[in-house]
Amino acid sequence: MPQPCPPYLQKTVTRHGRIVWYVRKGQGSRSRIRLRQEYGTPEFWAAYQAAVNSKAPAPATATAPPSDSLAWLIDRYRQAPAWTALSLATRRQRENILRQVIKAAGAHDYKRITEAMIAAGRDRRGETPFQARHFLDTMRGLFDWAKGAGFVKFNPAAGVKYPHLKSGEGFPVWTEEDVAAYEAHWPLGTRQRVWIAVLLYTGLRRGDAVRLGRQHVRNGIASIRPQKTGGKVEVTDPPAPAIGRGTQRGAYRRA
Repeated sequence: MPQPCPPYLQKTVTRHGRIVWYVRKGQGSRSRIRLRQEYGTPEFWAAYQAAVNSKAPAPATATAPPSDSLAWLIDRYRQAPAWTALSLATRRQRENILRQVIKAAGAHDYKRITEAMIAAGRDRRGETPFQARHFLDTMRGLFDWAKGAGFVKFNPAAGVKYPHLKSGEGFPVWTEEDVAAYEAHWPLGTRQRVWIAVLLYTGLRRGDAVRLGRQHVRNGIASIRPQKTGGKVEVTDPPAPAIGRGTQRGAYRRA
């Protein structure tokens, strides 16, 4: 179960999908104190304690990064439509990368970021090529927006090449015999059986499959909005005979 929030701490999700934290000790909007620090950091909890103790929090400008720093540029990017238009899953993935970038080079002048610096960041992630690719996608998105907004004259990440992906066997794909052995071990009605059925027969990505539940099912049709695309999809049971493994395989369609 998720842990309850500390006393007076409230979370609000804006219409753009951003999470905003407040301390609210009374009624009315004036009783709320917004916490602008990053959630979970020592600065955040210090501001929380100050608000709970009815002390005025430090002005945002006191801890705000300099306006020529990469951290400042990233903060502006997070408030732009170019960021909020991304899917929730993409924002979550890129937010993790942006936090790493701020930690490593947040104080650097964003106008002095070069192609070589971006390439160096890619190479530091060379042992995990997919992470390096996500890093490049994140930086390209950041500087594409910055160029369009007039903050920089060129995108230093645009010309940096993706890392080479090594060819390999990868993870072995389950065979029909593997699935049959799993289903023989976990009978109908168990959570493990439901889980493999959702993965095999809905066509949903892993991040959406874990969200699918009874609340999404009406009249035998499961409806859900994937986090990546946002478009509504439906999973139904087709009339027999079904394709593949009997009547268990569902039909996946976009509504």
